[in-house]
Amino acid sequence: MFTHKIDEEVSLKLIELNDAQEIFELTDRSRNYLKQWLPWVDFTTKVEDTKEFIKSCLKSYAENQSLHTVILYNGTVVGTAGYNNINWLNKTAYIGYWLGEAFQGNGIMTKVAKTLTDYAFRDLKLNKVEIRAAVENKKSRSIPERLGFVQEGCIRQAEWLYDHYVDHVVYGVLAEEWKKNRSKA
Repeated sequence: MFTHKIDEEVSLKLIELNDAQEIFELTDRSRNYLKQWLPWVDFTTKVEDTKEFIKSCLKSYAENQSLHTVILYNGTVVGTAGYNNINWLNKTAYIGYWLGEAFQGNGIMTKVAKTLTDYAFRDLKLNKVEIRAAVENKKSRSIPERLGFVQEGCIRQAEWLYDHYVDHVVYGVLAEEWKKNRSKA
């Protein structure tokens, strides 16, 4: 089982079926907030929907194609984060994340994204980590920017968000850049 303590308050744990109730309740409490940028919120209407999502995450993890974790803040589930996909051929991980509205502004997601990036390079021996976010999603974009990722481009109409398309900004960092930036810090 994957678990990783980031600091005294924040840790990551491999997502499990017994997390479904807590994740669903967090989603439900943050529904309007999350819906601004996440296209799956309206399709998550009952705990069973969250269980199906977790089953797909665990299947993908077992096939060594992804890693989905719950974010624990002082022992409480406050969001999810992980590698939505790991491309072993190209040695690239694609980080995705979301955080409940009440837990915004505490630096949690920056710590989580930093930890996932460190893990991708140090433990998985990958060459690149990418984070994508909607152009207008300033909070999500600030995370890779804060961590020194390079803005690589914009994918037009990358995602259908309920009734309109949104463009995505692609951020990336290479293992050699990350190592160099960390040695300076």
